[in-house]
Amino acid sequence: MEYTHYPKQLTPREELVANGAHLKWYDLERDAGSIDPALRESAREFLCAEADSGRLDVRGDLGFVILHRCGGSFYFLIVCTWRNANELWETVYAKEGDEPFALFPQGTHKGTYCVWELGAVLHEQMAWTRYLYSPRDASAVRDYLGDQRSGTV
Repeated sequence: MEYTHYPKQLTPREELVANGAHLKWYDLERDAGSIDPALRESAREFLCAEADSGRLDVRGDLGFVILHRCGGSFYFLIVCTWRNANELWETVYAKEGDEPFALFPQGTHKGTYCVWELGAVLHEQMAWTRYLYSPRDASAVRDYLGDQRSGTV
């Protein structure tokens, strides 16, 4: 069967604060509103627990999260933080059906971002660049955290 591309919706949600990290939140889905709010809340609680335990070391970082509904019951939970001023670091979790979120298996050559996820990443790259050119004070942090993309990707 030949691949047929279709649009997805990128929806900003409430910022997640986890162990001192401030993370913008995006839902990415084919139909806006198709991610169950209970699943989103479970993902948020999971990331807070990972950060509090030290398994996800994002203490004090700034960045963003993409909760991507890839299909019926498969989700990626992508955590990205900015480090060393201009580097994007990432941790990826996956969830299938009723299984809990777990680290996504690593390999020698693996995918990074799909075309839809890149919609959020591109916006975040530009937002972070604006931050780097700013005084990088508390006001600039607030501006960065308030700068999110919404719409079709």
